Formats: sequence, C-alpha cells, structure tokens
Amino acid sequence: MSKKKPTHHDASLILELYDLRREAVMRQSRNAIMQWLPKSWDEFLAITQPTHDLNAAWRQVSSYFEMAYGFARHGAVHADMLAESTAEGLILFAKVKPYLERFRKESSPTAFRNAEWLVEHSPEARRRFKLMQARVSKLRDAK
Repeated sequence: MSKKKPTHHDASLILELYDLRREAVMRQSRNAIMQWLPKSWDEFLAITQPTHDLNAAWRQVSSYFEMAYGFARHGAVHADMLAESTAEGLILFAKVKPYLERFRKESSPTAFRNAEWLVEHSPEARRRFKLMQARVSKLRDAK
C-alpha cells in the first residue's frame, strides 16, 4: 500500500516526525531504549511490565515508531524514504524480533506489525534492518 514515488508531503511529514523525536522527554526515552539490550525472554518481558523503570520509555518509543511505520503501511508516507530517516526504530525492532513471536502469542498479538510490514515491503528498510540485526547481535555477544 506504500506510495510508489515520494512527494513533498512525504518530506514534510518525515521532518515533523523528526521534530517530535527532539522533544525532551522523547529524547530521554529514546536514549534509555537505545541502551536497553535484552539478552533473554525474561529481560525482554520485564520492560513490558508497568512496574519496570523503563516501561514508560518503552511505551513511548515503541508506540512512536509503530505510529510512524503505520503511516507507511497505510500509504501516508513513502516507505523507503521513511526507512532512510528512522533507522532507530529498526534498531528497536531488531532487539525485539527474537522474542516477537512469543510476545504476540502470550501478550500482544499486534505488537510491531507496522515495523514488520515496513521490513517486508520496503527494500530500504529490509537492507537497514539487516544491518541493525548485525549490530544488535554484535552488541549482545560483547556483553
């Protein structure tokens, strides 16, 4: 459903999304989530619990990128163009991907469906996601 060719509207929307990422609380949440690296199902599941210190950051960042990627899934913004400027969301998806099937079965059936759609339908997102998966794997191995 993604657009065939980017427009000036796409650029404008992506710039608005970028501007939202600069808000102070969002910036703190993004920093926290970028440092978070689950190495097990239990570590992953913990952040999804309301009592976890990073749960608010988790909800803010994951829902932000799902919203942005949903714009592409529903044709409001060009998927490849969005993927070029929101690779941070693909890093989060790479962290979540090993636990996603179980998470969907046990907790949230629609979790990360927009990120998954983007990776499946955008060559640029797929390319960047593979790079992010390698980066996350290397970080997991180092810790």
